[in-house]
Amino acid sequence: MTIRKLASIAEITYIKPIEGADAIECAIVNGGWPVVVKKGEYQVGDVAIYLEIDSWVPHELAPFLSKGQDPREYNGVKGERLRTVRLRGQISQGLLLPIDLTFFRDPGTDVTQTLGIQKWEPPIPAQLQGTMKGNFPHFIPKTDQERCQNLRKKFDKYQSFTYEVTEKLEGTSLTCYLSDGEFNVCSRNLNLKETEGNTYWNVSRKYNIEEKLREFGYDNIAIQSEIVGPAIQNNIYELKEHQFFVFDVYDIKTGKYFTPKERQEFCEKLEFQHAPVLETLELQDKTIEDIILMADGFSQLNNKVLREGIVFKSLCGTHHFKSISNKYLLKTKL
Repeated sequence: MTIRKLASIAEITYIKPIEGADAIECAIVNGGWPVVVKKGEYQVGDVAIYLEIDSWVPHELAPFLSKGQDPREYNGVKGERLRTVRLRGQISQGLLLPIDLTFFRDPGTDVTQTLGIQKWEPPIPAQLQGTMKGNFPHFIPKTDQERCQNLRKKFDKYQSFTYEVTEKLEGTSLTCYLSDGEFNVCSRNLNLKETEGNTYWNVSRKYNIEEKLREFGYDNIAIQSEIVGPAIQNNIYELKEHQFFVFDVYDIKTGKYFTPKERQEFCEKLEFQHAPVLETLELQDKTIEDIILMADGFSQLNNKVLREGIVFKSLCGTHHFKSISNKYLLKTKL
């Protein structure tokens, strides 16, 4: 299983003052991530260990995160979760730690496992845990999208494309696939047995996913979607029942995703709900900062609720990334 790079050696590319603050300033890491640090602690060009938001940081690595209290515990490790915070009006996303010279690595080096960093995930309700049939299939990609802040050094390569922009829904990932005539249902990390009360299988049956794939002759196809509704991520959309929204369709035989147009036509044909499409957009004149601001807004599922963010997928199917709303990150208590 691929482990997300949560801790890496990073370069301080810019330092800016924080208005009204004498003791702190903002360091920009790798050209994109803002981190509040003590004034004078770092200079432009310095390297440090950068820990991303949603990292679970072991207590011995950064005991100050517990603020004098007993550390929390996650997966048997005492420590704390890194969140997006606002300090003196400045958003801070992550943590910088000084590098011991004996530990130095080249910028970009992944040190997630070396430091024992885990990806924090919200607790899984019993109805979402299910019974394991096997691991997530190796022949289907996981549903992770790169955050736009991590693309700054190569963003010019992304700007020449036109993108479908969809809302990123806050739920749980469902992958259903028919491969050589066998139908399977997966959570984010596991292939699940069909058991009574399991939400993933219940949703797949409710929407007749297997039957429709067979009816229209779609063998060796994987549907990747988001389930939203009761008991999932606090049901922020206040839905009365579970719904699923398709955001990707993967051709197992060719090893390629459907293009946005192909995916939307597929959903229309099989009468599946598609993730809310917000617009089609060219990026020639857009910056990373523009894209971060674009993520803010209200959800198409409930216009009184902040959306989690937006996802960009090029119309030709080659480039994709996400932008998470800072307003959402600052408000959510998941």
